[in-house]
Amino acid sequence: MGLTSKKVLLLAVLVAVALFILTIWLWPRLSKGNWRTVLGRVGLLLATQLTVFAAVGLSANNSFGFYASWADLFGQEQEPGVVTNYQTGPNGTKLRMLGTERISVQNGSRPAAAGRIDKVLIQGEHSRIASPAFVYLPPQYFQKKYANKKFPAALVLTGYPGTAEALYKKLHFPQTQHELLKQRKMQPTVLVMMRPTVAPPRDTECVDIPNGPQTETFFTKDLRADIAEHYRIGREARNWGVMGDSTGGYCALKMTMRHPEAYSSAVSLSGSYKAPLDATTGPLFGGSKRLELENDLLWRQRNTPAPPVNLLVTSSKQGESNYRHTLRFIEQTKSPTRVSSIILDSGGHNFNTWRREIPAALQWMGNHLKA
Repeated sequence: MGLTSKKVLLLAVLVAVALFILTIWLWPRLSKGNWRTVLGRVGLLLATQLTVFAAVGLSANNSFGFYASWADLFGQEQEPGVVTNYQTGPNGTKLRMLGTERISVQNGSRPAAAGRIDKVLIQGEHSRIASPAFVYLPPQYFQKKYANKKFPAALVLTGYPGTAEALYKKLHFPQTQHELLKQRKMQPTVLVMMRPTVAPPRDTECVDIPNGPQTETFFTKDLRADIAEHYRIGREARNWGVMGDSTGGYCALKMTMRHPEAYSSAVSLSGSYKAPLDATTGPLFGGSKRLELENDLLWRQRNTPAPPVNLLVTSSKQGESNYRHTLRFIEQTKSPTRVSSIILDSGGHNFNTWRREIPAALQWMGNHLKA
């Protein structure tokens, strides 16, 4: 049974409840002062606490999507990280179809009414990285009226470690767009949903790491080219945006500010403004102080020309650690960059907060991209 299976969670809860009842039942018999009864009491308490901890941990993981599988949890990610041999050019494609997912809305089995989620494998020609993605095609993509139309697209990134499935199962990006389309509040937009961890288990923070994974190249060059080659999507920066939460939010801002030729608009949901350096990232910049500064977004605002892009940042006055830096980022933004914000009175670094922000953020994104 998988880590995120409801059966696993139910089993953990049942075992915890059973051990709790067993502890109450046996406690009078273990009340004597000899070493056997003391060990029995210690064993029962320890076992009960471990099962309660496991049940709470599984529940939290199912809600927030920290880990997708047992291999992911134990650092044994099985998804391929780097591909060196693949077919490209006029006789082949750099994108491989892996299947489709039904979207959980009314008439979800009819693409022309609900849209469709394709699971694909994107294989990077320049970065030599391969990573899976979920591509949401809105209903209009399958309607005759739009048969010859090209669509705008938004790359949607999770945090680290995160799971791509959480973007449509927990954060409901496709479902939210579907509702906004019915209300005519945004234009139909293709969503390319991914985790930023394209070289698992390392947290690359969307950096082209010297002598390491070229993650920034993958997202700014390979992904856009592969998706546009396979789907009816524009290839220019004005056709593309990127948004994400937490680490994905930092990546969205950074890639748009550093590569305005790739993305014209970015949304950062509770994103930071500087890449951390820790055990999960390793040495991201190869000892280059200059490269480290160039990936510091507050430093970029002060020391580099402002790009002609649209940026939306979010935070909360209470509960968010990035609030002060978000205000500074807004204050330092210079023309021709345009900045907007969503500032909540209170909210944490979690799915509930982001679900409150996603409708307005998606509407903002959809209305800033050009078809």
